[in-house]
Amino acid sequence: MDYMEKIMKINVGVIDRIIRIAAGLILIGLTLAGQIGVWGWIGVVPLLTGIFRFCPAYAVFGLSTCPMQKKD
Repeated sequence: MDYMEKIMKINVGVIDRIIRIAAGLILIGLTLAGQIGVWGWIGVVPLLTGIFRFCPAYAVFGLSTCPMQKKD
């Protein structure tokens, strides 16, 4: 396990990831289209957490939406 894997352990599951990426893209798109204000740039947060499959808030609270991995 390399250094980044120790720091950023994957904690965002597939469905959670899809929702985050979609929500982020929608918020950013609405902002670029002028439909919502600058607060729509907050869509960058769910977009990045979905792309990297890591949510710092989940890590702080010990949460994960990933299925449990089998230990050999």
